[in-house]
Amino acid sequence: MRVAITFDNFGPYHMARLAAAGRFMRVLGVEVAATSTEYAWNASNIPPGVEHARLLDDGSGRSNWSLLLAAYDSRVAPWRPDAIALPGWSSPATLAGAYWASKRGVPIIVMSETNATDFRRHTVTELVKRRIVALFQAGLCGGRLAQAYLTELGLPHERIFVGYDVVDNNHFDKDAVTTAKRSDAHTAIDPAWRGRCFLASARFIPKKNLPRLIEAFARYRRAAGASAWPLVLLGDGPMRAELEGMRTALELEASLVMPGFVQYGELPLHYGNAGVFVHASTTEQWGLVVNEAMASGLPVLVSERCGCAPDLVESGRNGYTFDPLNVEALAALMLQVSSDTCDRAAMGRASREIIDVWSPDRFGRGLRRAAETALAARPRPSGFMDRGLLWMLSRR
Repeated sequence: MRVAITFDNFGPYHMARLAAAGRFMRVLGVEVAATSTEYAWNASNIPPGVEHARLLDDGSGRSNWSLLLAAYDSRVAPWRPDAIALPGWSSPATLAGAYWASKRGVPIIVMSETNATDFRRHTVTELVKRRIVALFQAGLCGGRLAQAYLTELGLPHERIFVGYDVVDNNHFDKDAVTTAKRSDAHTAIDPAWRGRCFLASARFIPKKNLPRLIEAFARYRRAAGASAWPLVLLGDGPMRAELEGMRTALELEASLVMPGFVQYGELPLHYGNAGVFVHASTTEQWGLVVNEAMASGLPVLVSERCGCAPDLVESGRNGYTFDPLNVEALAALMLQVSSDTCDRAAMGRASREIIDVWSPDRFGRGLRRAAETALAARPRPSGFMDRGLLWMLSRR
């Protein structure tokens, strides 16, 4: 079976998934462009056994419908895929891919982590989505919330499989344990903090809810007194100046460290030195950083608005969920899990047990089943209205 898998830009997470898929079928990794509009990833090597096609030589043509269609024709069609997997239903490259595939009768697998509550929904928009989803023969989604939403949009439940949102667990498990034991492991934190600090990792944008996290941290420190842990906040983005201003205003300069964006290879070092991971987003389709923290053996505090929460967080066993708008509740949880009465080692072991089934192989197996299902289903021929809709949406 030959399946083309499209992503906007290949980062480490995509490489792990492509490598896993390549163990279950023949794979063409289709990269829209060589650079990402969101992440400053270092270039990654294509996994052995995975073939590669890039639609655009640079990112300037991401919204150029004609250029994208021509690229699918010249760079994907010669490979003769039995099916194509596309990420979501909103980007121009995805819409062009759906147009290209439906016109040629190539079965389409939608890869989705969207759920019904991650954004405010509008009736007209949902009707448009249903029309697009009708062009898909199968789905591979993040977890139960995304699966339920795809079903709501009209894709039959039996054609939807779970396993889209995975990371390379071994990278974080093995390396985090190793670095945690190294006395010379270098991060931006004081060596005395190892195993006794909170860690968060996020882009510095509004939906990540970092101002409330910092406010909760300040309240926690006031309650914990001399035994209070510090917070390491990884990431960067347009809100950095605002967050640094909060740090100063709340007198947290000595206890809140912001090292900036950290490349994938360095992440296990930070996880391995942490005691508890916190993710406070007000909106999050999934939250792959939670996978990483759990693979590293950390207890987790996760916003109930994160798509991964129902699947990955078992309250009291490996962590807790919280209302991201309730600063006081988050501060109380931070106080609880940093207490010497909390068995964090047991919670960390539980995190590893839970995340063990969310490995890249789950992505590979799920995509294989989705591809088989898509091939067995009869594609609905796209009409003029469908193609016109995809064209208009791609030009927004």
